[in-house]
Amino acid sequence: MRFTPSFLDEIKARLPVSEVVRRRVKLQKAGREWKGLSPFNQEKSPSFFVNDQKMAWFDFSSGRNGNVFDFVMETEGLSFPEAVARLAGEAGLALPTETPETQARERRRASLQEVLEMTSDFFESELQGRAGARARGYLADRGLGPAIQKQFRLGYSPNEKFALRDFLAGKGATVETMIEAGLLVHGDDIAVPYDRFRDRVMFPICDRAGKVIAFGGRALDKEVSAKYLNSPETPLFHKGSVVYNHHNARKAAHERGTVIAVEGYVDVIAMSVAGFPNVVAPLGTALTPDQCELLWRMAEEPVLCFDGDRAGRKAAHRAIDTALPLIGPGKTLRFAFLPDGQDPDDLARTGGQGAIAEVLAGARPLVEVLWTRETEAGPLDTPERRAALERRLSDLIKEIRDETLRRYYRDDIMARLDALTGRTGASGNRSSGGNWAGPGNGMARRGAGGGRFQRGGQGGFGAPAPGYLSSPPSVSASLTRSQVFSRSGGVPRREAEILLNMLNHPGLLAVHAEDLAEIELTSRESQKMRSALMALAAESFVDHVELRLAIDRIGLQQVRETIEAAAQPMPWPLKPDAAENDASEVLRQALALHRRARALHRELKSAEIALGEDANEQTLARLREIQAELSGIEGREAAVEGFGLSSGRQGQAL
Repeated sequence: MRFTPSFLDEIKARLPVSEVVRRRVKLQKAGREWKGLSPFNQEKSPSFFVNDQKMAWFDFSSGRNGNVFDFVMETEGLSFPEAVARLAGEAGLALPTETPETQARERRRASLQEVLEMTSDFFESELQGRAGARARGYLADRGLGPAIQKQFRLGYSPNEKFALRDFLAGKGATVETMIEAGLLVHGDDIAVPYDRFRDRVMFPICDRAGKVIAFGGRALDKEVSAKYLNSPETPLFHKGSVVYNHHNARKAAHERGTVIAVEGYVDVIAMSVAGFPNVVAPLGTALTPDQCELLWRMAEEPVLCFDGDRAGRKAAHRAIDTALPLIGPGKTLRFAFLPDGQDPDDLARTGGQGAIAEVLAGARPLVEVLWTRETEAGPLDTPERRAALERRLSDLIKEIRDETLRRYYRDDIMARLDALTGRTGASGNRSSGGNWAGPGNGMARRGAGGGRFQRGGQGGFGAPAPGYLSSPPSVSASLTRSQVFSRSGGVPRREAEILLNMLNHPGLLAVHAEDLAEIELTSRESQKMRSALMALAAESFVDHVELRLAIDRIGLQQVRETIEAAAQPMPWPLKPDAAENDASEVLRQALALHRRARALHRELKSAEIALGEDANEQTLARLREIQAELSGIEGREAAVEGFGLSSGRQGQAL
């Protein structure tokens, strides 16, 4: 049986390679990839890698590689048709039947593709010709010169009703094919079909392979009611399942570890010109579930970049409602909001790369934008209004299908509610009509003194429940004031040391770019510096002076100085004259300590919530263990054996 490319692409789009491979190989996350032991050779160190963005796997021990079909064929001894049949069933797709009808349909798709390609060539030619002078002027005013026009295959549709139709007819295309491709307007009341796009700057829309499947057109006449016009739905084009610039952004998104979604075609191009090629746009509609899945195949935490006005916030809020049922570990969204009154194109032209990097560095997690939306929906000055807020949040969290993530969202929102209302220690007992509490949680309530009691005889209260602590434990004052525990008070020292190490030793930036992308940073200054360093990671710098100048040129001099001040007194391995191998070892340890500290923070939060729900000695002991380890990390020094062999300062501690 012959399988069409579109059918095979649909299977690969629905089944991440890691999902299929993990049934035979135990995979662990490794940056933006997965790694594991080779299924083809006996080995002790992982040499088998899976990359979902590239839809491929690589086995360096045997020299084999391929796509999801190749893996099933290699590991299960199946033929290609058998592998396709197996995976199609898992993807929920029926196998195509080889009939005259399906063959005709595939020929029809090829014919539509050919006509659309000819149309794109026609529009490009018209843009560069005499009729396209006004369109070229519009693009030049937006900073999109000839090279950019060629790169994105921009074009112009003449202000004539039959220009495209006559051109395509001269190439042998039928009117029926032009109509099916969405290029002509037709109907019972239209005697002669005519060109859909007229007097517009044209933006070809491509599939993931870079083939033209549709067009978007921007009107040049201000009096036209529809400023932007897209192709209608066709056999090749389904607007809610495509993003603009997907074919160009895929590779860049993999290299940079994230993908950025903006609102319009020109915004995409302006961002790309400004140094952010990992950018796409939905096609004039609210973000759809299919588009969310497309973004997640490119990166685990896509950044949605919206205008800072009311319309931008509304778009962000719609995206939250779409994404909530779909998010899970490794699948979420972040939100970056532009200054009010500016879109990405404006910001790129007025502020350049530095201004954009600063906005992206301030991207907020989904839970924070959700919280802001609900708390700013109206006043919260009465118990009834606060109860309504709690009910809304509870209902929204229930939409999250992933059970583990739903629990973490509940914990986060409960902590925010406690802080908002001034309650302490109450989150574990909140019932709110059954919204928050688990089974049996309503059986025990706190007395006036904060203790939990069992009901006694005639409506009274008896002795404390077994295993319950008479007073809740607290985090020590010294620990809460420490940099490792606090989320406020400027740049935490360890974050500053990690970033300063890379600033003073540019060679470490390329080696540890993935580590830098993955760690959790709590201060806005750290996040801004991280974004800037990631944007510069691909460049080669002679020394730290050149890197600092590059940072300052994009407008982050003050951020750099804040980070430098937070790391004072500066440990010697961080200084520019320290040997790079010493600096690298210090950085490795600092990254490991930082990851462990952030993990302990999460464990501490869960332990505190668990203690509130079921206060007993075992839970308290676990909480104290976490506190002790956090205190140990706070006071720990990285004294690495062999330090100073290159720098002449052996054994000095960090």
